[in-house]
Amino acid sequence: MHPVHAVYVSAQNLVSFLAENLSELPELKEYYDIVGKAEDEYMPDGPPFSPLTRSYFTTWAFFDVQFGKDKETIGTCLQDIGSDLAIHSDYLKLIKLMQGSRMGIYEHKGFDNEYVYLSELITNKEYKCIVPAGYMGRKNELWFIRLLPPPFNLAAESVVFTTPYVLISHNRREWIKFIERSLPRTKVIEPILAYETFMKYGLNKNYWNEFIFCGYTNSTPNVIFLAGLPDKPETLPHS
Repeated sequence: MHPVHAVYVSAQNLVSFLAENLSELPELKEYYDIVGKAEDEYMPDGPPFSPLTRSYFTTWAFFDVQFGKDKETIGTCLQDIGSDLAIHSDYLKLIKLMQGSRMGIYEHKGFDNEYVYLSELITNKEYKCIVPAGYMGRKNELWFIRLLPPPFNLAAESVVFTTPYVLISHNRREWIKFIERSLPRTKVIEPILAYETFMKYGLNKNYWNEFIFCGYTNSTPNVIFLAGLPDKPETLPHS
């Protein structure tokens, strides 16, 4: 593995082990119910079983699913109790970065050897990325992905941690219009923060899960294709 990808996979495996044990505690019953129901509903194992991949679903479950009166996640809980569990400080740094991550929509700007260049809609931030799934894509494609930053000065490249979801039926302008009409429903005033909130939490807990499930059209071993807009059910193949 590329070093950036390797350290995040290691951290993800640790979080998975801890989450499995912590979810049995009565304090985490609400979390267990949310994720358990989603797992039964969407059967996340990647095509052909489900368009929700394990890399997508587990990062959603550990870092995006909020529960309790303080809206905790597994990631924030581990940051709070990490020292008590004797989790190494470097792992805690990785968990913090993963907790701060979210899904986003990016425009493909081209590639060079093993690197893909992406520009995020709304924020207009640009990234040089590695794509462990192996899909290099084509210029002007729209990707729905979770991007993780390079930790510990291991490299200058970000990592596309999830298998790329490529949005095939609507163009950049149509997706920006969809985002702009969705942001007021987040109740967040500042536009960039509203976008980040929307992409991380959706408008309900299964918002992005449902879009992936209903928007699936096709796949290869290293990419999944989605069609439609989340707020227009008539455009979704499996609505």
